[in-house]
Amino acid sequence: MKLTAWLRTLMLVLACLGLLIPAPAMAAVAAPDKVTPGPHPQQIKAIDVELHKDGMLVGQVVNAQGIPQNKVPLSLIQGDKTLVKTATNRGGFFAVKEVPSGTYRVVADKTQGVYRLWANKTAPPNAQPGALLVVGQGPARGQTGPLAYWLGNPWIIGGLVAAAVAIPVAIHNHQVDNDTPASP
Repeated sequence: MKLTAWLRTLMLVLACLGLLIPAPAMAAVAAPDKVTPGPHPQQIKAIDVELHKDGMLVGQVVNAQGIPQNKVPLSLIQGDKTLVKTATNRGGFFAVKEVPSGTYRVVADKTQGVYRLWANKTAPPNAQPGALLVVGQGPARGQTGPLAYWLGNPWIIGGLVAAAVAIPVAIHNHQVDNDTPASP
């Protein structure tokens, strides 16, 4: 009987601790880049893009609804060095000539994308024909709502499982104790 009470208390304490410990996903990493807020470029997956003839990088800048963005300032950055500054045309398109193969950041209106550029005819089969940048769309963090955040925390899930086990056991033990007949 004392073992059951001890287990019940342990499960309750673990469930409460799970509520107090934040999810590892909430640990923010400070981005050293002062130009563009958000995750560090090395934490963003690079998208393969095949350069056109003469090493031309083409791309488009659109908003979250897919509408092309006109006259958006754009920078092509490799490491800490800005190689080219340009702007989009009326259709939201941009083009940069004589870009060597390598990994670059394309920064437009506080939004950035990391692209691995390949020389013409050398890109992997899944490479895109151009870069697409969606401005005005922040990181996807926090867009799932509070329920998904809490259910994504392993401590919360552990607490729910512990409660799912402990509560029926406690109810059963309480019924067993009440069902014992009193001595005459």
